[in-house]
Amino acid sequence: MQPTSASNVVELPARHGYAPRDSRYDVVLGLATADDLASAVARLAEWLHRESGVSRVEWWGIGDDGAPELVAAAGSPGARRHNLPLGSTGVLVLHGGPLDPKVESALSSLTPILRRRAVEELLTRRSMQLARRNEALEDFAALVAHELKAPLQAALVADDPAGPVEIALELVDALLQAAQNEPRDRTFASAAECLDQAVEDLRAEVDITADLATTLPLSPGPLRVILRNLLANAVAAGAHHVHVTAERSPCSCRLLVDDDGEGLLDGDRYATGSRLGLSLCRRIAERFGGSLDLAPAPSGGTRATLEFAEAP
Repeated sequence: MQPTSASNVVELPARHGYAPRDSRYDVVLGLATADDLASAVARLAEWLHRESGVSRVEWWGIGDDGAPELVAAAGSPGARRHNLPLGSTGVLVLHGGPLDPKVESALSSLTPILRRRAVEELLTRRSMQLARRNEALEDFAALVAHELKAPLQAALVADDPAGPVEIALELVDALLQAAQNEPRDRTFASAAECLDQAVEDLRAEVDITADLATTLPLSPGPLRVILRNLLANAVAAGAHHVHVTAERSPCSCRLLVDDDGEGLLDGDRYATGSRLGLSLCRRIAERFGGSLDLAPAPSGGTRATLEFAEAP
């Protein structure tokens, strides 16, 4: 993390003949009212640099992965360094010598405020992560109900249910990948391979052509689920032909699915087909940093566009 720019501490004017308050109180107020911990720490670093006389003050916090990270800094590096551990909130690194005892004593009264702000931000992050995980679980439950209905029904009526059951198990693996809350690694799926799998899953009588000479920045499982739903909606819309294209530009990469079916209703959903599958696919795309939009195809029918911005 890069050093955070600090805002100047506001010096409150004297009123009714009283002397101005110690700047430490203004720092306490700044720490308590700062928008986030990083800006609060930046204010403290500036104050310490100004009051202590050291050449540079660095505040190293503890990242989510447990590794130290630079949160704020003020001043220019010096030859001598002195570390002042502050428990769970990190460590102060002073360039040019240790703190003056008076400043160090003042700092001890400010540390509890920083600890409280650190705990508040940690609780906020954990709450947001829990909310996203709950949303992912809801998505997974809806995906399972939506995607496994057809193969399980086929298994019930088949003379040999092994084939449909195998398809259902493969879909479970794909759905688990699709419902992951936060993709850990940036992976690239082969659009051609995922299309082949989606066509095999669908087993629909529709003419499908493709021009898929590139990859897309998401896992194979989610892409397979998205393609399955787009093809299924095209079939439900009465399409006889579907053309799938993957293309890349300097700013983005995208997948186009053009069909010659009945077209769109209200401009944002298929006239026929599953609204549930489309909304879930949009949420999967968003989870991987992409978007899924529908528009009239140039030659009639519908064009579905799955688009991702390229990483810098």
